[in-house]
Order: sequence, then C-alpha cells, then structure tokens
Amino acid sequence: MRKHAELATAAARAPARAIPHAASAGLVAEVVVASRFAAMRAAWHDLVARAAEPNAFMDPALVASAAATNSEVPIRVVLAWQPSEGVSRLVGAWAFALDRPRKSPLPLRMLIAPVHVHAHLATPVVDRDCPDEALDAMLDALAADTQCPKIVALEAMGTDGPTMAALARVLEARGSAPCLFERSQRPKLASALDGESYLKNALSAGSRKKLRQHRRRLAEQGALTRVTTSDPPALARAIEDFLALEASGWKSRQGTAFLCDPAQAAFLRAAVAALAENGGVTIDALAIDGRPVSMQVILRCGSAAFTWKTAFDEKFQDFSPGMLLLEDYTTSFLADEAIDYVDSCAQDDSGFMAVWSERQGVADLWFDVRRGGSLAFRSLSALQKSYRDLRATAKNAYYATRRPRKR
Repeated sequence: MRKHAELATAAARAPARAIPHAASAGLVAEVVVASRFAAMRAAWHDLVARAAEPNAFMDPALVASAAATNSEVPIRVVLAWQPSEGVSRLVGAWAFALDRPRKSPLPLRMLIAPVHVHAHLATPVVDRDCPDEALDAMLDALAADTQCPKIVALEAMGTDGPTMAALARVLEARGSAPCLFERSQRPKLASALDGESYLKNALSAGSRKKLRQHRRRLAEQGALTRVTTSDPPALARAIEDFLALEASGWKSRQGTAFLCDPAQAAFLRAAVAALAENGGVTIDALAIDGRPVSMQVILRCGSAAFTWKTAFDEKFQDFSPGMLLLEDYTTSFLADEAIDYVDSCAQDDSGFMAVWSERQGVADLWFDVRRGGSLAFRSLSALQKSYRDLRATAKNAYYATRRPRKR
C-alpha cells in the first residue's frame, strides 16, 4: 500500500486562490443522463488516473445501474471538460439523483449525492490539477440547467481530502456558504506496514490469540478456504451466494436485507455485473467445504478500494468469521502496491471494522449551486438544521432512558 496521507494533507491545506470563471479557465461543463455517462468509460478511466480522490460510487457502471433499477428517480451527471490539443479531456464528474433528501422531512426535490441509498460517498471525482476550476464550472452548469434543482444535498461527503478543501474555496468565492448538519469518522486503512505488523499494532495479544483459536475451531468444521472472485461469470454466482447469506441473518429479520426489496436486490446484481466488466469489483469469502460463511463485496476505483457490503453465517458467529475475513483482506490490501487506501464505507467507527486505526471524516451538508446563494436555501437549510437537532436530542433522550441505572 502506497503512502498518500502526507500528499492529501498538503493539498487540503493549500492556500485559497482566485478561481477564474469557467469561460476564462477554458473549461466546458455539461449535464448528461446516466446512460450517456455510462458510454464514457475511457474518459472516466483517464480521469480516475488523475483524480484528486477516487470514488467508486461515482463510477458510470454503478450510476447507470442505479438509474436502470429505479426509473422513478431521474439521475443527472455533471461533467467538466478541458480542451487539450484539439481533444476535450474529462476533468470532473459528479452524479446526482433528483429526489427528496433521504434524511429530511421536506417534500422538495434536490440534487442528492450519492445517487443510491446503498452508495456511501458523495465526493465528486475531479482532476487533481484543476479541482477549483472544474467544480466552479460544474456548479455553473447545474445552475443554468432548467431541469435541475438548485440545492445540493451531500450525504457522506469526504471532508479530509483535497476535494472538500477545493469545494470550500469555490463556494466561498461564489458567495454560497454551505450548511453543515453532521460530521462523523469512519475507519480507513492507510498504512505502510505489512499485514502482520499492522494487525499486531491494531489488536491486543489476547484478541489475536482468540482469533487464532477461532480460525482453528472453524477449520475443524470442514475444509476452510479463502476465495477471491473477480471474473464476471463467477461474480454472478457469488453475488447470489452473498444475497442468500445476508438474507439468512438479522438483516432479513429487520427487513433491511437486499432480498427484502426486489428493487434493491436488482440494483446490487446490476451494479456488480456492470462493474465486473471493467475489473471494478471483487468478492472475498471464507468458505467451509466450498460454502461461504463470511463474504465481503469490495469495489476498486483507481488507487482506492471500498469494502462495500458484508455478510456472515450466524450459525458460525461464535467463530467470528467476519473478523477472520477482515484479517485476511487487510493483509492483502497492505501488500498491494496499487492501493493507496481503503474506505470502510461504515456508518461510523463503532463496528468491527474499527480495528483499522486510521479514520476518514465524512459530513452531511447542503449548498446552493447559484452564485450568491438564495433566500430559499437559507430558509430551508435552517428548517433542516432544526429538524436534525431535534431528532438528535430525541435520540439521545431515548438511549438515556435505556441505560441501566447505577446502584
């Protein structure tokens, strides 16, 4: 795994600079539908190689899958192009669902990123050499498009890297201050250590001993193997195994498993199939006699990986199969020279992936794409902030009543 933290920090702390208007910067931005974006595979791959921050949830294949499996929610992608020697080069891509924000009671359509409830990062993909210019041009294109709402709602925007720093500069220069609702930290893997050294630092001696015992006991149940699936036909079979494994556990009982909603299951199948055609997804599994007991769907985008979805067989939960698989793919990631970092895609840092020592900041925020903002945005964001604050207060009060009293 390559070291990148120092470069990202330096870029994020870069001083503010004047942002030329799109015309003077020589950039051209446009708003397109998901199917047209899906046809720009070569331009996307070229952009990812130059990206300030890769984001698998902006991949044309995943975006097109979201559009194809939910025709009721339009998806638009804003693209920024830079003319270069007679050929336009893609320098920015940002996909949005035109829908009500998922964390708001307001019955208003907005530009929502990411485009699907099962996508976990809203960060746009922009060229590292011109992030401010690309974002400025993209916002102008959205402001000018008569079919697009003018308020953006970002759910899980990365806050620690150069892209958020560029967006903050652009919004300040445009006189459109964002409204921040919530910040959180989620686990991230970014280290120059090898797998053995990293896990030794991350886990106590007692925890490592217990996991070794679990692995031995699990191996007593049958032939224990780790399988990594990457070719499209095998992935089509593996995703069905994943769906069945997830549906056999607590998510099914709570009604949140993919198979509880045919549209969600269709999205996962379509996204995995489309991403597989371009090497953008793998599925890792621990199996006993060929039957998976824990599985992890992993997305790849440039120099980043994303541990997207996980499932395990609850019949073997006493052996911690999910944690054993995490040990295995942590070691593999750290040995992979093509990977800079791995985003856990976790909601926060309270789950089992908190064993990864590094953290990635994410935030929910809204902003107006129009220069100078608008009174409507300021009013709506104030209402939303009051709603979120009241909801958080009620949630804290609820959990306070459930805590056991001390004698």
